[in-house]
Amino acid sequence: MRRLLLLLLGLLLLQQGRCFEFVIDGEWEDEMSDKRDHRERHKRAVLTSEEQEDFEAVRGDDITVKSYKVESRITSRFSHTTVRSSVVNSGSKAQSIAFNVQIPKRAFITNFTMNVNGIIFVGSVKEKTVARNLYTQARARGKAAGIVRANSQDMETFKTEVFVPPGSHIEFELHYQEMMQRKLGSYEHWLHLQPGRLVPQFQADVYIFEPKGISSVQAVNSLGEQFAHLIKVTSSKDKAHVAFKPNLQQQRKCENCTDSAIDGVLSVKYDVARDSNAGELQVSDGHFVHFFAPSNLSPLPKNIVFVIDVSGSMWGVKMKQTVEAMHAILEDLTMDDYFSIVDFNHNVRCWSEDLVTGSSIQIEDAKQYIQNIKPNGGTNINEALMKAAHMLVRGTTQGLINARSVSMVILVSDGDPTVGEIKLSTIQKNVKRVMKEDFSLFSLGIGFDVDYDFLERIATENRGMAQRIYANHDAAEQLRAFYSQVSSPLLRRISVLFPEDSVSDVTQNTFDKYFQGSELVVAGKVLPSESGTLTSFTTASAARLDITLETEGDVAALDTEMAKQQHSFPCFARQMWAYITVKQLISERSLAPSAAKKRRITQRIMTLAVEHQFVTPLTALLVESEDGTERMLADSPRDPKHGCCSVTFGGGPAPPPVRPSLVYDAPEWVQMSTPPPPHEAGKGPEDWTLPPKINLVDNDPHFIIHLLRGNMDVCFNIDSTPGHILNLVSDSGTGLVVNGLLVGSKQPHKSKLSTYFGAISVYYQPDGVAVTVATDRVDLTDGRRNHSFTWGATADITQDGVRVSIVKNSHVFVVVNDDIRVMVLLHRAWKKNPVSVDFLGVYIPNDNRYSPLVHGLIGQFSREPEVSVYDVHEGDDPLKKEATMEVKGNKLQVTRGWQKDYRRDKKRGSSVFCWFVHNSGKGFIDGHYTDYIVPNLSGFLRTL
Repeated sequence: MRRLLLLLLGLLLLQQGRCFEFVIDGEWEDEMSDKRDHRERHKRAVLTSEEQEDFEAVRGDDITVKSYKVESRITSRFSHTTVRSSVVNSGSKAQSIAFNVQIPKRAFITNFTMNVNGIIFVGSVKEKTVARNLYTQARARGKAAGIVRANSQDMETFKTEVFVPPGSHIEFELHYQEMMQRKLGSYEHWLHLQPGRLVPQFQADVYIFEPKGISSVQAVNSLGEQFAHLIKVTSSKDKAHVAFKPNLQQQRKCENCTDSAIDGVLSVKYDVARDSNAGELQVSDGHFVHFFAPSNLSPLPKNIVFVIDVSGSMWGVKMKQTVEAMHAILEDLTMDDYFSIVDFNHNVRCWSEDLVTGSSIQIEDAKQYIQNIKPNGGTNINEALMKAAHMLVRGTTQGLINARSVSMVILVSDGDPTVGEIKLSTIQKNVKRVMKEDFSLFSLGIGFDVDYDFLERIATENRGMAQRIYANHDAAEQLRAFYSQVSSPLLRRISVLFPEDSVSDVTQNTFDKYFQGSELVVAGKVLPSESGTLTSFTTASAARLDITLETEGDVAALDTEMAKQQHSFPCFARQMWAYITVKQLISERSLAPSAAKKRRITQRIMTLAVEHQFVTPLTALLVESEDGTERMLADSPRDPKHGCCSVTFGGGPAPPPVRPSLVYDAPEWVQMSTPPPPHEAGKGPEDWTLPPKINLVDNDPHFIIHLLRGNMDVCFNIDSTPGHILNLVSDSGTGLVVNGLLVGSKQPHKSKLSTYFGAISVYYQPDGVAVTVATDRVDLTDGRRNHSFTWGATADITQDGVRVSIVKNSHVFVVVNDDIRVMVLLHRAWKKNPVSVDFLGVYIPNDNRYSPLVHGLIGQFSREPEVSVYDVHEGDDPLKKEATMEVKGNKLQVTRGWQKDYRRDKKRGSSVFCWFVHNSGKGFIDGHYTDYIVPNLSGFLRTL
């Protein structure tokens, strides 16, 4: 949404001979404004370069700006910014004083107040018609009245102008709110600082509070090197403060200058700490916000058709920058990607009629083709987009397109259609008709001769997003940056769901794609419940993976924590829910198929905007004196028929006409903290509990082998060296391997360095899938792709015949073809313990269906040997009897003792009484334990 908010206030007051006059400019928008020439409707969208150079926060010929202060409070990615200025008319004559603020294009103004010589004007958001009527009544009664107007569609600049007599003191205060968008791995908050003069009290502060922690924060300085040392950044685990407070001398352009050198943008970039791919669920003030930004997943393959405008208007710098950007973009393609290029003017041409792989030969040929394009002629957008869509359809029918790949059209254009079909609504319908549900359209509009609303509308309707490219020297970088945002799709078909009767009024919770470095956000209201925890479930598809992730949020903890924070924004969840809802409703309104539905959406927008005090295209900010006798109106643009303000979030969601179900039916592995209704409850993880008697290896490392026929347990230890990889199961018949990597304790204890399993790998050769469970993460690899998950969230992942179920900070189940099960148990050590380290235990049931070729330290006992124990007698330790064991032709001296099974109780464990075989199991296992050392985690055991 791009529009320039020009605020021109008018007011006439006669009081004791003193005159206040506010300049009024502009006319009311009328119904005919929808029918203006389409070539003119989008011309002005931002400040011209001349306006930008002349921009001043406070303007006047002979004035004193006593203070100018900007403060932003960002809590959980939601910012509330306040701009305050105190000004005195120091001249001998009455004059106009202007107050100008540049605000982010996606922000909503929430309030504006002004104090003119003690007369206070307070703002309140009302439905536009109500505000206009009140304004008109004041004007009709001869009362002072003013109007705030927007002459363009970029709410980029807020301008106020007040005419006051000499000696007048004016205080301005503007508030606006915005949700931070994550792009390329970070959030960025901009403060435009252009005071235009020296200010005795100049200060800018940005306070950040992120409950889960801040991973990085930095201030990006475009104000000039002289201010670099004055920008102070302080941060702790979950808070950060960026401060800029130059004194008068430091503000000067030179030592004796009277002009201010402050003219630029103070930008704060940061990212948050994430402990899992499941996302972050925050609950506050009766509302929740679910943030989802997974990483460490392999990108999905892409199928891209680039559609490039080569009409005459692209001649010169625009085409040069486009060619430069396309060269870099093409270099990013891989052999897994398919692509082609459509270029169009009054005709439509194709570099290749079919999609081709991103090989180096094809890429070089495509770069040469683009290099030789000579722009000329008209603009036939309709036919070009039809051609691109049909190319993707053909690739699908021919079997070129992987079912799990992402297909997209990227349109680059600088103007409206002039050839072929030129009616925008018809083009919009045509594009929607040919774009399959799996295809996305991304629109890049270069300059301001293009109808950006149209590009935004066709992108939103087809699961994409749009961006304006400013036609200047860095247009190529802007194009590359946009492509970077969509070049790494990680997930498809994402849904964020909740248990029944736990939430309501949920914002869009299904998304077509998730791109690396971005973030998907879902918000809603929390219904009353006896449970102190809210649970969400996120389902998605990755490259060869199907994923389900569980996230929990404490209902009360965040409010308690924020009450302690001095600079947090306590209403963030409530306002963020309203912000997202209003933005999505505005987008749905622009795409409404009928007038009746449009009216219903309009009413919802106005109700929410008034309740949450957002100035939108359908509401206005009525600014009036405390006694209500003087009124002004802050009026934002109407939503014209050709569309306005449509937005997208994250990776191009497709706003559905009917919201999907929010109810999540728990799968069998889920431990639900919020008790589900009876019809929802799945089997639960207890049904996955392995048999009471089992083969296992735990602690440092102690093996317990359960012999079913003999109904006995046999134990042995392996005393090996850190770094060795021991084979537990090796089955060349089924293609399965289970190996464990040994790690050592931090230091010897009683002159002995203990070893533990620090990583367990389950490799299934037929599918080429390896699951590596470490103490810090769980990795799935298939030779070409790697996907990582942390222990911080419960998750279920399926790839081909391998299923992995992670139970948060507890254990992992690996199931191969429903035939073989392996459980890996996580043990956490106290971080400050001088000896202990985190380690893993492995639990493998006897009923796994191996082939006759299975072997390994545990696998060999699937063929149970004959074992007899006799001559039981007292040992040196009266608590431990001794005996003789006959097994595999060997007579072994064994000791009666016990080891621990930690499945039920990870701290104390359950005692398992067993006969202990000494010397690393010698005589009980085949060969020597060193025969079971393999070179890598996926290595099979050589034949013994």
